[in-house]
Amino acid sequence: MLEQQLINALSLGSVYALFALGFTLVFGVLGVINLSHGAIFMLGSYAALLLVEKMALPLWLAMLAAMVATGLIGLIVDVLVLKPLRKRNAPHLIPMIATIGVAIMLTNLAQGLFGAENKRFPVGTIPEDSVTIGNLHVTAVQVGIVVIAFVLMIVLLAVMRRTQLGRALRAIAESPKAAYLLGINVEGLFYLTSFAAAALGGAAGVLVGLSFNAISPFMGQPMLHKGIAVIILGGMGDIRGAMIGGLFLGFAEVLTVAYISSDFRDAVAFGLLFLILLVKPSGMFGKVLERKA
Repeated sequence: MLEQQLINALSLGSVYALFALGFTLVFGVLGVINLSHGAIFMLGSYAALLLVEKMALPLWLAMLAAMVATGLIGLIVDVLVLKPLRKRNAPHLIPMIATIGVAIMLTNLAQGLFGAENKRFPVGTIPEDSVTIGNLHVTAVQVGIVVIAFVLMIVLLAVMRRTQLGRALRAIAESPKAAYLLGINVEGLFYLTSFAAAALGGAAGVLVGLSFNAISPFMGQPMLHKGIAVIILGGMGDIRGAMIGGLFLGFAEVLTVAYISSDFRDAVAFGLLFLILLVKPSGMFGKVLERKA
């Protein structure tokens, strides 16, 4: 049934978009592709799981705490890894390689602490309520995923477009040196960006964990590939592009599984991505802006 597949696609695409938002935020402001974002996404799922299991926190509070925890991890990565490289004016490739190392370390740490097998939320944690209209079946989890993802995306977009903080971040994205000369606390906003981006990644991790009720140390790597595809499709550093690109990828995957075969899910989705980039190499939202000195 097409309507059911569209609901499933909207739920999956919302998570992709939310994950990609944190990815594109770091690239837009710091000018870095943070390849540890997938591992931080994975840690968000585990943080929520531990808070629910060990501390019996309600799910909504566990998700907020997981966002704070992953935000702090992102901040630590910035302070210990990205900041020293910024001070040395390292080429763009160096932070990418460094964050690959961070991702491997975090993944191995999670595997050592929690094991390689899938973990699940305790029975009764995930709401089982649903609404059935004819052949259309919508679960409370799907509704929650879409609502939470869109609220976070709209809030971020509003902050970037309509607040003084957003204007300062856009100024840094254009030229960190010029922003510093204008009196903007560039380093402080770098920290804030790293925290916010990692928190969004953590939120996406919790939502994926709830959606599939399966959490593993290796769940971040496939999502990282999807996130890279989404931000390239939408236009590097463009928030609107990350939102629309994530939804596009989610719809492409779900409809491929439903009407072609699950074996061709990634082939069709990334094939469509390839075709779009042939027509518009800079992504859906115009040219990629080059950062000035």
